[in-house]
Amino acid sequence: MKAIKKSFLSAVLAAAMLFNAACSQSVEDVEIVSESGTTIYEHDRTAAESKGFSDEAAVTVPAEESSPGETDVTEEHTDTSSVSDTFAEDSAATATAAESSKQSHTVTAAVTKAPVVTTAAAAKPPVTAAAVTKPPAIITTPVITTAAPEKPVSSKGFKVSGTKLLDANGNEFVMRGINHAHVWFRDNLDQALQGIANTGANCVRIVLGDGNSSGGNNWGPTSESEIKNIIQKCKSRNLICILDSHNATGSDSVSDLNKAVEYWKRVKNAFIGEEKYVIINIANEWYGSWNNLDKWANAYVDAVKALRSAGIRNTIMVDSAGWGQCAKSVAQYGEKIFNADPEKNTMFSIHMYGSAGGNKNQIKTNIDNVLNKNLCLVIGEFGWNHSDGDVDEDYIMQYCSQKNVGYIAWSWKGNGGGVEYLDISYDWEGNNLSDWGVNLVNNTYGIRKTSKRCTVF
Repeated sequence: MKAIKKSFLSAVLAAAMLFNAACSQSVEDVEIVSESGTTIYEHDRTAAESKGFSDEAAVTVPAEESSPGETDVTEEHTDTSSVSDTFAEDSAATATAAESSKQSHTVTAAVTKAPVVTTAAAAKPPVTAAAVTKPPAIITTPVITTAAPEKPVSSKGFKVSGTKLLDANGNEFVMRGINHAHVWFRDNLDQALQGIANTGANCVRIVLGDGNSSGGNNWGPTSESEIKNIIQKCKSRNLICILDSHNATGSDSVSDLNKAVEYWKRVKNAFIGEEKYVIINIANEWYGSWNNLDKWANAYVDAVKALRSAGIRNTIMVDSAGWGQCAKSVAQYGEKIFNADPEKNTMFSIHMYGSAGGNKNQIKTNIDNVLNKNLCLVIGEFGWNHSDGDVDEDYIMQYCSQKNVGYIAWSWKGNGGGVEYLDISYDWEGNNLSDWGVNLVNNTYGIRKTSKRCTVF
């Protein structure tokens, strides 16, 4: 028999095995002559194994599509193939045949009633060692991308920004609220808060007592646990909580202001961590005088620093001098107090009754003078009348709406001593509002039409 050149061995072996499958006959006397001249007969398993080759080779012939009426038949055959060491190194096509385990191959053919004729496919071009060389490795360089800068993380709580008060989400918050005299009516907290929330208010100023005052105003002290309870009740009703220590009202004594500061330091754990929801109004209407305003300013500089040194980070609210109505004190000295705050998170409050809110000119001048200093302002108390004269409550609400200034009306219920007319509601639940209450809530510039819930809720 003519020796087969190894470059065409793959095609010959495949054709031989196809012929073997079709005729159900074993291939005999196929000899392979290696470069060394050694002859290996296919049927001589011992000779093949002695050369270190597998005695099995798996060959799969692709099945042709069946015609209608045809049936796929699967036949299993075990054939033996041997190749030389040299050939195995050069031919990738026969490398598969060098596997060491015995394998069965499957030949699928379309079978009809007519005799089966198997035609071997044309042999593919010879595979050379060069053809099976692995392609050169593709080296990729990592692409370094720079992510877009993240949005600034929102502040932990309220933050003063110029004339604006921003909430923890960075949105402007304009107060539309009502005062509640909690320290004198502790048993009516739930009814009062729910009634206030029902008006559409977005905040409530809660009157607390620090238990200390040289003037006899020894209300309280409101305990830390009670303050925690108040805060949670406000939050559950979507109300921002402004906490006010009321004992130093009207006092010119720095010691009374300092007592308020010490009180906040004692109960600070009630509101540290609640900066999103709680603002601290240091002392209601401390400093009754309208002169020597530098004393008012210097005392508040020290007070703000002391609170910050104690770890209190909540927004701080400072009342004007002159029982809260001397707006000039803020216009002249507010910047000094603000700059003394290492957090730069202090806002100011004017109380508008007859002396500060009696007419349009007063109202406009007092508000503008503070805003022109780039300070944040709220009208922390106002009514429709008072012992010092009539109040233009309609213009207060209108001009505050025009200038985006907050307002907090005095007060829900419980006024006495001749100013019962300041009650906004005749009952704690708010089912029966006074004329003052109806105007406050339903005015074109009133709470219901201008209040917006704080976005932290």
